[in-house]
Amino acid sequence: MLAIGCDHGGFELKQEIIKYLAEKNIPYKDFGCDTPEAVDYPVIGKAVAHAVANGECEKGILLCGTGIGISIAANKVKGIRAALCSDCFSAEATRLHNDANILAMGGRVVGPGLAVKIVDTFLNTPFSGEERHRRRISMIEEE
Repeated sequence: MLAIGCDHGGFELKQEIIKYLAEKNIPYKDFGCDTPEAVDYPVIGKAVAHAVANGECEKGILLCGTGIGISIAANKVKGIRAALCSDCFSAEATRLHNDANILAMGGRVVGPGLAVKIVDTFLNTPFSGEERHRRRISMIEEE
């Protein structure tokens, strides 16, 4: 199960990503928002992050105007590694090297065609599991 959420700045892009998920028969849980009306991105970012951190969802996708604020909010939740990506190379690298569990994108930064390719790359790239990457992830998670 995939968690997805956005604020008003990512609302239109979320609709495009949901179409892609439906075409690929990828189950998802939508944490909002449900209209283009202004909402506070930290609420949605943390809701998606908690769903991923507690195992309700395997991975997440978060969208706001730039992807920055919502990824910062998500990364406040223990166990979350939310990565802001605007290209496929970054989406692949963050899965391979960082085992990122949430993808963040900006609805005012990335167009729908590229966003779908980034989502596809993120969802279909496994963590490499290499020792050096596991070690670095452990260092990130230490307090």
